[in-house]
Amino acid sequence: MFSKILIANRGEIACRVIQTAHRLGIRCVAVYSEADANARHVAMADEAFLLGPAPSSESYLRADKIIDIALQSGAQAIHPGYGFLSENTDFAEACAKNNLVFIGPPASAIAAMGSKSAAKAIMESAGVPLVPGYHGAEQSIEILRAEAEKCGFPLLLKAVAGGGGKGMRVVNQMSEFNEALAAAQREAKNAFGNPDMLLERYLTQPRHVEIQVFCDSQGNGVYLAERDCSVQRRHQKVLEEAPAPGLSLDTRKAMGEAAVKAAQAIDYVGAGTVEFLYDVDGSFFFMEMNTRLQVEHPVTEMVTGQDLVEWQLRVAYGEPLPLQQDELRIRGHALEARIYAEDPDNDFLPATGTLTYLRTPDESTHVRVDTGVVEGDEVSIHYDPMIAKLIVWDENRDQAINRMVQALEQYRINGVKTNIRFLHALSDSQPFREAQLDTGFIEKHRPLLFPAPRLDLHRALILSAGFLLEQARVTLPHNQDLWSPYAQQNSWRLNSEYAKPLLLRVDEQLYELKVLEKNHAYEISIGESFYRLHAELVNDQLKAVINGHRISVHGSLNDRELVLFHEGESFRCERHEETFGEHESTNLGSLTAPMNGSVVAVMVSPGDLVKAGQTLVIMEAMKMEHAIRSPIDGTVDEIYFNEGELVPEGVELLAVTANEEVSE
Repeated sequence: MFSKILIANRGEIACRVIQTAHRLGIRCVAVYSEADANARHVAMADEAFLLGPAPSSESYLRADKIIDIALQSGAQAIHPGYGFLSENTDFAEACAKNNLVFIGPPASAIAAMGSKSAAKAIMESAGVPLVPGYHGAEQSIEILRAEAEKCGFPLLLKAVAGGGGKGMRVVNQMSEFNEALAAAQREAKNAFGNPDMLLERYLTQPRHVEIQVFCDSQGNGVYLAERDCSVQRRHQKVLEEAPAPGLSLDTRKAMGEAAVKAAQAIDYVGAGTVEFLYDVDGSFFFMEMNTRLQVEHPVTEMVTGQDLVEWQLRVAYGEPLPLQQDELRIRGHALEARIYAEDPDNDFLPATGTLTYLRTPDESTHVRVDTGVVEGDEVSIHYDPMIAKLIVWDENRDQAINRMVQALEQYRINGVKTNIRFLHALSDSQPFREAQLDTGFIEKHRPLLFPAPRLDLHRALILSAGFLLEQARVTLPHNQDLWSPYAQQNSWRLNSEYAKPLLLRVDEQLYELKVLEKNHAYEISIGESFYRLHAELVNDQLKAVINGHRISVHGSLNDRELVLFHEGESFRCERHEETFGEHESTNLGSLTAPMNGSVVAVMVSPGDLVKAGQTLVIMEAMKMEHAIRSPIDGTVDEIYFNEGELVPEGVELLAVTANEEVSE
């Protein structure tokens, strides 16, 4: 077995590979960009080397530097993970030329599957079922229109060199064809440098079912169950599971054997995934082959009891497959949810920020968390915004879904927007529980996946007040009597009661709560509504009783901002304090970056007079622009960043002083 390997990747997959390698006694070399200097995978590795600046093109895609580091460190092999260089033919060839083992398939196999049209031609020759369509080299509009007529509608235009949903269009009738073709070609040309298209019959209710295959250098090949990845948005997988619900043993066997046949047709070695479209009538068709380990490989590991990274290492070292087909078993059911820094309420736009608060469910035989981050880490603009993969297993699908719902409720993050609430609603939805699966699931059931909050506004405000009040109590000096009138938070007065106002801001709305601490409880009124609250704060958990209803929530308090977590949902509010005096008024015009990003335009100069609402700076993050506007009429004092500079969330961009009013 190898004694030292280099992991040419970052984040959770780098950590995942290191865990297995260390278990096998293999030393690990990590590489990192300047942005990842303190990353988890760097800390886990035995040694680590700086690649370069944050952009991938200057770090994780620098194949030449990675190979130099591998040779310098004495590594015998390179594990590419997924993404970056994992399916790069030139990189695999460069490894071989430098006597480094590429822990993946031969470069020839990567090349064969790198072109969707070439892959389909190979599969057709190997007798693997294909969706009716056209994948020829001739790309004139006349030929494409003629082939579209043969294929029939609806059909799918797909970029030959595509991936990630780019360069794809659904065409319902011939009158739409020319316009859709031009748009798909433009997108493919911009994304991949290749405008060539293939055509496929578009299945209206397909499922995305993929087979995990493994081949060794001795010519053996097996399939390790299937995964259903039908729940997608914009052709990106959201929730995966194994085995695929409702798939018969005969279909599983036929699909698995076809997948192995596809792999052996290109002399494959290592881990690969053959993806199929599975139609409602039980037929299935080859879609593509990914020549690497998949993001969703943990669900296969959970139901087979195998470590696929260990299999990769053994096969790459020249060993035969650990098990043959008749020795492989499937037990139970597993699901994986991808925890992303993104805003589902805003078309799933990626989010950036610092993980100021991070709590994960306890790991066990039922729950697994694959992640590359810890509390305090930054989700930057430079890389994929996936925070972690949450994987659950149980004896059957119903119980596994219950595990997932529970685990998502225990996953709590503050500092960046996430898709946890969306995943919770999806996992717990009746159509998903009933396995009504196809690739249009999210669009079809959108109203169910964006439900109204379970906590009504008043109850959330009462719990927020309880958290803030109890937080203030637990920070009292140790020698202070908690129930002394001087320790109470109601501005205690002799022979009188005073309900202290507490102002909470939710979005742009301000709510006034009147709080009276009395008889070891709180009496709180919001308008005409009255609530009696008993509350106890233990670490970050608030145990509360509101008008006889017992409820428990967790919370994260950062300065004046509070986020409560309850049953997979979060409630955000801010304690509002009226400020007066010279110090506060002079800072009214200080403006900070609302996100990590780059300054793309500075619209003012020091000394300029500005009006409230005027755009001062334009920032960009994840290809989205955000205007920073002046909150007041004033004068620009200083500008702290230039156009093109990267800035972290919360940093002050410029300062504006309010104009003094002139009295006559």
